[in-house]
Amino acid sequence: MEKLIVSSSPHFNGGRATQNIMLDVIIALTPAMIASVILFGIRAAALILTCVAACILFEYLCRKVMKRPQTVGDLSCVVTGILLALNLPVPLNPLMAVFGCAAAIIVVKQMFGGIGQNFVNPALTARIILLNSFPSRMTHWVQPFDYAATADAVTTATPLGILKEGGGELPSYLDLFWATPGAAWARPAPWPSSSAGSTSSPAGSSARSSP
Repeated sequence: MEKLIVSSSPHFNGGRATQNIMLDVIIALTPAMIASVILFGIRAAALILTCVAACILFEYLCRKVMKRPQTVGDLSCVVTGILLALNLPVPLNPLMAVFGCAAAIIVVKQMFGGIGQNFVNPALTARIILLNSFPSRMTHWVQPFDYAATADAVTTATPLGILKEGGGELPSYLDLFWATPGAAWARPAPWPSSSAGSTSSPAGSSARSSP
């Protein structure tokens, strides 16, 4: 009779390294990064690069100080930086973004043992920390570019508002996919005719205006 061996998962190894998986995630996030730069301009690219660079630096320093093998090469810190940047408002102070990166990498990830050991998502937890630390800056939404502005002002209910009230016409799936005016599910979706200025509107409506 063969001896039964009990061990923890994973029981099968597919042969894929963490680096390959994270590279796939980065490729999958590339369209969202391109769209953010198209909609919000060079500031979006600067925020993404800042977060990625900060996460790489903090991961390298953490592993160095803790005298553990370097894990920068597995690209997980790059993914964390991208995810955090895509969850932040474009006009956020870069130092605040770096603070969020420190919280994500040092506190949430490395203090719990590194990749695979953290019990919460580092990027989203960092966003919660930033939202509680800098509520006014984290809710300051900049108006994206509107390359086809045809009206000075358009105000509509969001799809969730339409569903709640039971009236009105829902946006098309294509509008929902691109988050065009009036197609944001829950939060404001301002689309002005220029990128100057900012706006704030109730959760049940979206607004569009030009300066």
